[in-house]
Amino acid sequence: MPFVEHGFCFAVFLARTSFHELLFPVHTSLVFSWSSFLSRAALVALVILGGAVGPVNAASRANTAAKSITGTGAAAFSSKRCFDFGWKFQLGDNAGFAKADFNDAGWQDVQLPHDWSIHLPAASRYSQSNGFRPGGVAWYRKHFKVTAGDGTGANGNAQNKKITILFDGVYHQSDVYLNGRHLGFHPYGYTGFEYDLTPYLSTGGDNVIAVRIDHSRPSSRWYSGSGIYRHVWLRTTNAVRVATWGTYITTPRITENAAEVRIKTTVENNTAGGTLDGNGRKVVVEQRVFDAAGNVVAQNEKAVTLTGKTTDIAQALSVARPALWSPETPNLYSVRTVIKDAEFKTEIDSYASTFGIRSIKFDPDKGFSINGKAVKLKGICMHHDHGALGTAVPDRANVRKLEILKAAGCNAIRTSHNPPTPEFLDACDKLGFLVIDEAFDKWKGGYYAKYFDAWWKKDLAAMILRDRNHPSVILWSIGNETNEQWDKGTTGTKRLIMLRDFVRELDPTRLVSAALAPSQLSFNKNGFADALDVVGLNYQEQFFEDFHKDYPKRIFFGTEVFPYYRSSKARIREYDERNPWYDAANNDYVAGSFIWTGIDYLGESAGWPSRGWSTAPWDTCMFEKPYAAFFKAVWNPDKPLVSISVVDQSLNIDSGKDHWTTPLSASHWTFPQYEGYILHVQTRTNCDEVELWVNNAYMGKRNLADFKNNTIDWRVRYQSGKIIAKGWKNGKVVTTDVLRTAGKPAKIALVPDRTTIASDGQDLVFIRVELQDEKGVVVPNADTQIKFSVRGGGKLVGLDNGDLRNNESYKGDSHSTYFGKLLAIVQSNLGDATPVTVCASASGLPETSLEIQPTAEVAHTGVR
Repeated sequence: MPFVEHGFCFAVFLARTSFHELLFPVHTSLVFSWSSFLSRAALVALVILGGAVGPVNAASRANTAAKSITGTGAAAFSSKRCFDFGWKFQLGDNAGFAKADFNDAGWQDVQLPHDWSIHLPAASRYSQSNGFRPGGVAWYRKHFKVTAGDGTGANGNAQNKKITILFDGVYHQSDVYLNGRHLGFHPYGYTGFEYDLTPYLSTGGDNVIAVRIDHSRPSSRWYSGSGIYRHVWLRTTNAVRVATWGTYITTPRITENAAEVRIKTTVENNTAGGTLDGNGRKVVVEQRVFDAAGNVVAQNEKAVTLTGKTTDIAQALSVARPALWSPETPNLYSVRTVIKDAEFKTEIDSYASTFGIRSIKFDPDKGFSINGKAVKLKGICMHHDHGALGTAVPDRANVRKLEILKAAGCNAIRTSHNPPTPEFLDACDKLGFLVIDEAFDKWKGGYYAKYFDAWWKKDLAAMILRDRNHPSVILWSIGNETNEQWDKGTTGTKRLIMLRDFVRELDPTRLVSAALAPSQLSFNKNGFADALDVVGLNYQEQFFEDFHKDYPKRIFFGTEVFPYYRSSKARIREYDERNPWYDAANNDYVAGSFIWTGIDYLGESAGWPSRGWSTAPWDTCMFEKPYAAFFKAVWNPDKPLVSISVVDQSLNIDSGKDHWTTPLSASHWTFPQYEGYILHVQTRTNCDEVELWVNNAYMGKRNLADFKNNTIDWRVRYQSGKIIAKGWKNGKVVTTDVLRTAGKPAKIALVPDRTTIASDGQDLVFIRVELQDEKGVVVPNADTQIKFSVRGGGKLVGLDNGDLRNNESYKGDSHSTYFGKLLAIVQSNLGDATPVTVCASASGLPETSLEIQPTAEVAHTGVR
């Protein structure tokens, strides 16, 4: 039978994982003691179970192993594991839902991450900010058990054990209960929070976590989703432990021969008292630094006396010949922090953190540099939804998104306008992205206004403490277009300074920024811009030269720029076709720019029937639009590219908001309605010259220097067949693009991004579905409905064609194509090693199938 709780799956993962993989897990903050590795793996499987366990014989062996450990009391017990499975969900509100004995048998079974709004129909009566989808009030409940061997429950403190639950993000206004007891309220939907379960746990009996979420009114200015939309973790430790997010790693001095690594560790002492376990306990804190191959490259230990609830321990190490982290070489190191009893030398807690060795600098004349090398930020702004998945985005979805952007030459992400998931930053570390980590949209504006005074410090700390070890994070952003930038007095600037100084206390190694709106430019008069370390400018590329002249010490960059049209000093919406990218690229003093936005997103719609923002270079499927080729050309100047598109203002494309759009175009050569007519053809390129052919007719060769925007314009007579563009560089053809006229639909092609899937209940395979003619050419003008079925060890979790005006369900089993394409998303079933078979059918076409093979690899490890 499939394993239905992640604890047993995690034990299987540990049993097959190498030492090196433990040091560099997908989610890093825990490494187990090697001496009791297998026994602890079994114990984690057994300690806290939600639902049934797998095969009885395996559980029996785990139980035996657990008793052998807890009987000695000598080995440390420290785990942080995924708590995503076995949840119940109910839309609606009732105070009785918090009670431990409430009967939730009829509730819907769900796994996390979960966004309930994306499952509900869109309708014009709902808020366009939220993608015309409803919110509401809803509850989640999860049942789980705690074994007596764990030493928790009503006498948990006496046993010196501690169990906490960590939510990476709940949207929003959440109340959490354990066995009917209220643990706390957390309003902000984008920061993590943790509660101590230990005092209220029932040993051996049923425990119930209940979560109430109030998203009854639209809140964010974009689609936020609703629910427990990020991972949940359970951390089980001894009473003395490294605090959650309790390591702070910096590299203040770096040379070719050595790097100084400073580590500040916050140790919690949660013991009840007594001479041994209370204040005054003596411990040893050991730090070991590992390189990417798992070799110990530095180590240090320090004896400490714990004198309060928390104690900060500072240690310094030296890493010889450091492998530096950069976008081109994202080298990572790991620190294993171990707390030992000073007298008995037994291990009390173990905690792992990933970091990179790199130096960064912002300069008012030279822009941004990393490790002494000037780097232009080739960035996009990104919201956190993923089309058909809503905001409940499994980790693989973000990795795929980043891989596509990396291949296009993008090197920077602005997480607008909220902190991302920690797994997103893990992926940015590994792939080599530079991240602007943004805390808030508004301060005392919008829905956060009523919570600002009581919560800004907690939420800002949650982001910085969690994210400050990530080498990908290069800048903290504390707000976006806040109302305070327009204050005529000093209130707004004082509020900015308050936030800025708090950030500097928590992390003085990075500068502080905020994104400023262009209207009135009052931020130059009230001190608001001067109070920032780095000024983020939204849609102000027309002022870059003036700002650099008038404020020569100011560091700035384009936090939001239009993707195609450029503004003028007289009017923001000028429709100048010179792309704003060049204002950053051609001026060393501009650190870079970030397109608004890189990827289409739900919400902030221009109006019904469009359910979102539709003018990005990539759509919600991550299918490339024609003008994405511009950015690929300018971001990757040394990677030859030529790309053909046809401009046609009659195309059935969501135009979106005017100044963020482009002339409507398509990258196909199927225009039967224009046979014999003259068409406007564009070839975007970074080559010196391009020559063009229509069938066997030579259209000539043109020099890129004679055109703007890395785009050569042509007028050619349309003839069915094919159009060919050849890119020339240094007198040679270095790249070619071909578009062919499609015939009638003849088949459905299923093109997966991978042919294997991890059986961990979280992994995804993205399948590009194409309507093709008999020669394999995508048919863009005969869209049809395609029906899907999935058998074996997986399930269909989303269908999307990228057209935000389409109101078909993302969660059904059929969907129409758009320009001949569609995306199907398949997720594995937990512990099910059966091959996944995906079938697609459409009226008049043969059924097509695809088989995806399960793997023993666990993509979602359950540790971080």
